[in-house]
Amino acid sequence: MRLVRPKKFLGQHFLTDLSVAQDIADTVDACADLPILEVGPGMGVLTQFLQHKGRPLKVVEIDRESIAYLYANFPTLEGNIIEGDFLKMNLQQVFDGKPFVLTGNYPYNISSQIFFKMLDNKNLIPCCTGMIQKEVAERMAAGPGSKTYGILSVLMQAWYKVEYLFTVHEHVFNPPPKVKSAVIRMTRNDTQVLGCDEVLFKQVVKTTFNQRRKTLRNSIKPILGPDCPLLADEVFNRRPEQLSVVEFVDLTNKVKDYINPVN
Repeated sequence: MRLVRPKKFLGQHFLTDLSVAQDIADTVDACADLPILEVGPGMGVLTQFLQHKGRPLKVVEIDRESIAYLYANFPTLEGNIIEGDFLKMNLQQVFDGKPFVLTGNYPYNISSQIFFKMLDNKNLIPCCTGMIQKEVAERMAAGPGSKTYGILSVLMQAWYKVEYLFTVHEHVFNPPPKVKSAVIRMTRNDTQVLGCDEVLFKQVVKTTFNQRRKTLRNSIKPILGPDCPLLADEVFNRRPEQLSVVEFVDLTNKVKDYINPVN
């Protein structure tokens, strides 16, 4: 069967270097014994190495041409190819409600959406690995004070330990992307309860970083209003990239106490 034609609208850049594929597959070893769900297997360059792990493996693919290729070239995947959109899947149904490792050579155009869906299912996904755009990987792994520290950094690190593992250069893809890629691993941390209203936490993080060059006193006004007495607090002199996850939790609790005081 002929090779699959990469499709720009799906963000497909097929990895061609088998040694890199092996290295990516090996990132799941840190999450031993869990079944594996691969997103966007394409022509199975990563899949072939994941199969050697001796663990239950399912793949989800939206591209019909890639699906046909997988059926033709990976007969052992029979019954384990999920045809559809990962972003619309009910992840509880993948392994009958059991936890699993998420991995893949993720499409650049939806990688952030994939990780937000992972956050919504964090109790199902104790470990996530894979390849994404280098810039996104740097943002996810960045710490407070960094120029790349932002919304993704805080929301991911609230629940996961994020490791930037290695960089992948453009020439090992077909077609070569215009940017470098990176392989990451995210492992659930010990946080079971965030210690604040999670919905408000996301709102505070997103609102403040949407105007990251301003101090919190100015960027948080859409939530608190311009005349809130809480703004006299010293923390509002700082910019969002200066706050750790714990400090964002504390800030969220201060905001919650103001907008919804306990009588």
